[in-house]
Amino acid sequence: MEPCRRAGLSGVLCSLSLLCVILDIQLDGVFGATQAEIEHHLEMGRKLLAAGQLAEALSHYHSAVEGDSKNYLTFYKRAAVFLAMGKSKSALPDLTKAIQLKPDFLAARLQRGNILLKQGSTQEAREDFEAVLQRSSDNEEAQNQLMKANELEELQEEAQAAYHQGDYSTTITVLERVIEISPWDPESRELRAECYIRMGDPQKAILDLTPTTRLRNDNRAAFLKLSKLHYSLGDHHESLNNIRECLKLDQDDKECFSHYKQVKKLSKQLDSAEELIQEGRHQEAIEKYESVMQTEPNVPYYTNLAKERICFCLVKIKSATEAIDVCSEAHQRDPRNANVLRDRAEAYILNQDYEKAVEDYQEAREFDGDSNDIKEGLERAQRLLKQSRKRDYYKILGVSRSANKQEITKAYRKLAQQWHPDNFQSEAEKKEAEKKFIDIASAKEVLTDPEMRQKFDAGEDPLDPENQQGGGGGQQGWPFHFNPFESGGSFHFKFQYN
Repeated sequence: MEPCRRAGLSGVLCSLSLLCVILDIQLDGVFGATQAEIEHHLEMGRKLLAAGQLAEALSHYHSAVEGDSKNYLTFYKRAAVFLAMGKSKSALPDLTKAIQLKPDFLAARLQRGNILLKQGSTQEAREDFEAVLQRSSDNEEAQNQLMKANELEELQEEAQAAYHQGDYSTTITVLERVIEISPWDPESRELRAECYIRMGDPQKAILDLTPTTRLRNDNRAAFLKLSKLHYSLGDHHESLNNIRECLKLDQDDKECFSHYKQVKKLSKQLDSAEELIQEGRHQEAIEKYESVMQTEPNVPYYTNLAKERICFCLVKIKSATEAIDVCSEAHQRDPRNANVLRDRAEAYILNQDYEKAVEDYQEAREFDGDSNDIKEGLERAQRLLKQSRKRDYYKILGVSRSANKQEITKAYRKLAQQWHPDNFQSEAEKKEAEKKFIDIASAKEVLTDPEMRQKFDAGEDPLDPENQQGGGGGQQGWPFHFNPFESGGSFHFKFQYN
């Protein structure tokens, strides 16, 4: 305390003075000790940056900045790492700090001006380039960039004027150059996206809006718009992803939450319907797709999809007439949909209308010439058409192509009784009855044998001599190649219905 008394200081002031001296000594020790560490961090940062190990280099520059916040070069070097990592927004504060510490640091001003120009901030960019030229009038880069900044400002005004006049095509053309000069400007991309939407090109709008979600810190509006665009195009999964990103930024955003509920409900129904189809539960899938149309009646894509898939399911459950009606409606809504044409062709086959089936398959092939399903379906429909002009066993028995064995046997018994030759007296009537009876018996033989029926359904008549090995002529096939009527006109027998 003696030095304090000599200096004329009171007890309190003396104590504070001594405390400051102690702190100065301690801080000097700290900074003195860390100066070597700062140099080490700077050296390691330089080496790692040169080696392309950006994250590790950044970590060392963080430590160097924390150790010495007065060194403009340390901030500038860290900004260089941020730029190398594509983080221009993080580089800006460091460049600004470097300029504050050393206002005549032209490299930092030029770098900041370049970033501001790419962000579309023409006024601020111009100020930096002009500051560089004031100190270095022959700086070629600053001269060129200043010209670009002036050009950009004029183009931005031109684009806005064209947009407000409703000339969206011109706006897009002007914005191409704007975005070339300022690729990090979200406003230019958002304006061009709006033009694409108004011109009916949502795909291009999506391409412009997607990067803006990264160019703005909180771009919920872009996520919402992207979600709605994907939704309108039928990409419900991507729509759901984007609207979830909006809610990550603010879970209480009313507009995003409202849209999220709609997308989530519809997406769940669509996924569930497809799962039911994969499991072969086609009737349940039809009901689910009917729910889809109720959930979203205003976006044509989902109604078209629902009609297409209901058409497919009706064919699978062999409801031929209803399938033709629904498939026809789906075709009217989407005339170039090859899947709808394929499924309606299958419905026509079920309905034994082979000419229309061939027509639909031929039209489907025009829209999807690479599909093996369509190619094979067309060949099958053509075989069935050719076959129907000979003998159609389903028509002979008067049953549908989806008839089961019991229905086939019942129809056979009824017709066999009706056309039994013993029921007729004149020779002409007996001859006609014999022909009918043979056809009826042949139909029963083919359609009650699973293997033969499968061949017939594929367009091949298993009783046609042309399709049998060895070829050969002969009459139309009586089962097992035996015709009881060849033994004479007065032949009588008892027929067993099995």
